Amino acid sequence: MGKMVDLKNLNDSQRKAVEYVGSPQMIIAGAGSGKTRVLTFKIAYLIQKEKYKPESILALTFTNKAANEMKERIKELIGKKADNLWMGTFHSIFAKILRIEAKHTAFQRNFSIYDTEDSLSLVNNIINNFDIDIEGITPNSIRHRISFMKNHMVMPKEYRKNHVHSFDDEKIADIYDEYQKRLVANNAMDFDDLLLKPIELFNAKPNILQKYKKKFSYLLVDEFQDTNKAQYELLKLFVSRSCKITVVGDDAQSIYSWRGANLDNMLNFGKDYPKHKIFRLEQNYRSTKTILQAADSIIKNNKEQLVKTLWTENNDGEKLSVIKCADEKDEALQIARHIKREITKKKLSHKDFTVLYRTNAQSRVLEDIFRKEKLPYAIIGGVEFYRRKEVKDIIAYLRVVVNQNDEESLLRIMNFPQRGIGNTTVTRMIAFARKHEISLFQTMARVFEVIEIKERIQKNVKGFRLLLEKYIGLKDKLSVGELSRALVDDLSLIKMFKNERTQESMQRLENINQLLAALTEYSESAKSVKLEDFLEEVSLVTGVDAYEDDKNVVTLMTLHSAKGLEFPVVFLSGCEEDIFPLSNRFSSDATVAEERRLFYVGLTRAQQKVFICHARSRYRFGEVAYQSRSRFIDELDPETFQEVNGGIGRKSNRKTRKEIYYEYFDTVDYADFDHDNLDIRPGSRVMHEKFGLGKVTDITGSGEMVKATVQFEGNNIKNLMLRFAKLKILN
Repeated sequence: MGKMVDLKNLNDSQRKAVEYVGSPQMIIAGAGSGKTRVLTFKIAYLIQKEKYKPESILALTFTNKAANEMKERIKELIGKKADNLWMGTFHSIFAKILRIEAKHTAFQRNFSIYDTEDSLSLVNNIINNFDIDIEGITPNSIRHRISFMKNHMVMPKEYRKNHVHSFDDEKIADIYDEYQKRLVANNAMDFDDLLLKPIELFNAKPNILQKYKKKFSYLLVDEFQDTNKAQYELLKLFVSRSCKITVVGDDAQSIYSWRGANLDNMLNFGKDYPKHKIFRLEQNYRSTKTILQAADSIIKNNKEQLVKTLWTENNDGEKLSVIKCADEKDEALQIARHIKREITKKKLSHKDFTVLYRTNAQSRVLEDIFRKEKLPYAIIGGVEFYRRKEVKDIIAYLRVVVNQNDEESLLRIMNFPQRGIGNTTVTRMIAFARKHEISLFQTMARVFEVIEIKERIQKNVKGFRLLLEKYIGLKDKLSVGELSRALVDDLSLIKMFKNERTQESMQRLENINQLLAALTEYSESAKSVKLEDFLEEVSLVTGVDAYEDDKNVVTLMTLHSAKGLEFPVVFLSGCEEDIFPLSNRFSSDATVAEERRLFYVGLTRAQQKVFICHARSRYRFGEVAYQSRSRFIDELDPETFQEVNGGIGRKSNRKTRKEIYYEYFDTVDYADFDHDNLDIRPGSRVMHEKFGLGKVTDITGSGEMVKATVQFEGNNIKNLMLRFAKLKILN
């Protein structure tokens, strides 16, 4: 039986949320309020006290990391029974159901799961096959549009009917149509299909829906504010009198609208479930009073939100530090120096720090400076291990061994390592496959019928096909680890990378060895693991799943990746207009509101101290841009922060003309300037309030009549009287 779940360590609000098992329940869980703890205890309580069978509980999370952590914690509370829970991400749980019910769909059980890179490759191939040219629209933006439509449950037919307003839209509709057909032909699904296909299945086969409705008695959903339309529709299909639901979320942390998340699911929960009950978790255990006060002063500027007031019994703590930097290099230097100071002053470790940024591009300078300053770091959500080229190449081989219809994977490895099968050969084989309505893999067996292909190359194709057939035959005879090692040996990849003898090839070799070790470890983890299972796990890994809190390194990541994590010290970098918020004056209120929620998420990751950095100039889009600090800094309660004027990051204390000019600019009105003394000369780079960035090409006149000829962006040439021009010098 095991010991009963002890709720004594929960606060009053947490305990009430755990013990309630009546009508639909929404738990509004503020940042750091013990959301995971409540979910963990609730599941344990349902099993022990309410006598729910573990296999009748479906718990849906947004990351594998969250699911695994929760499962481990539940195991500590109730023992091995926790193994029978249906717990995982939406995508992994419904992929499992789709494999079980594959015979009722257009797919075979061994379908491949395409990540965004595979989807992009498919879009590219369709564009090339049909020779489609859409000026100004990249294949990636088409892939993004297809994904966005699928997230909103708009399929090709409806897209063509309601969303085509131009010739370009018509072409995108053609691509979307073909994209869906090719997925079926390749026996593959993309991430969005893992949510859409179950809805299609349940609607088409009510008896299968009944089977799962009967199976699940209790549904729990984490991060409810990030659910999209398809996810919410899936939930609604399950909930009934016999299946209860608890959703947990925080509207103030809704930051994924760009990938289809719909905050209305949370705001309108009461409309769909009129008999619902709301519980609020408002005591924060993570942050200091000052950090919470700062976060609250930011988020209250958003109009549409659910009422909650976070409070804490933690101490007041230090004020936030707002650091003004000269440029992005100075910003990185100052971050590095502040980390070193904090480590010395507070006896902290490297792993106690994270640097958060709005876009991945910001990490490059940070990496350069951290290397020079000998600061150990790890990037989360950069090029993740399973997205690296050599790793994806081997995984593509394994995917073809499992699913011969996977054309994208087959195309990826057709000439890797090089075997003399070029693009022309591949194009001719694809044409043959389409003409005879067979797969590319089947075409390889009939390559001698493709008369346009030279005999020597036909032999290469046949040899490649025989290699693949060998491993298809061995798949069920060898373990996952043995099969993959034999395959890598057969391909002579290790020898190939060793012979290259470059630093890059050594890194690739190391990555291949790491992959082989992971496959072997997976083989040994259970008795009957299959290659298909490993490939599914790999395809559903996200950047955050790679985060390891036991490594003593500074963590660098985007703000989106940081959700759900916490650190003693947090740096928010690049807090400037147009970077954070990542918007411009034409952005809608909704966009700015979401950026504000992202800033709030950044602040509430911190336990003890927050540093907010902004630079006065930054190299962007090939130009030096003069930056103004983020509006979010101005929204902070003035009592919660102190301003630190940069300087510790510079190699010399001697100020350049540019630095003196910037400092002066902060205190003096532009019109007070004696522009004669500013030494504007041909070649100077300048910023004008109206015309933007420019370069001075000529100076004429003297005294008050000095004029500058400036070439602004877009070859916009202006003659400006310096007395009135209010030009800002950038160099």
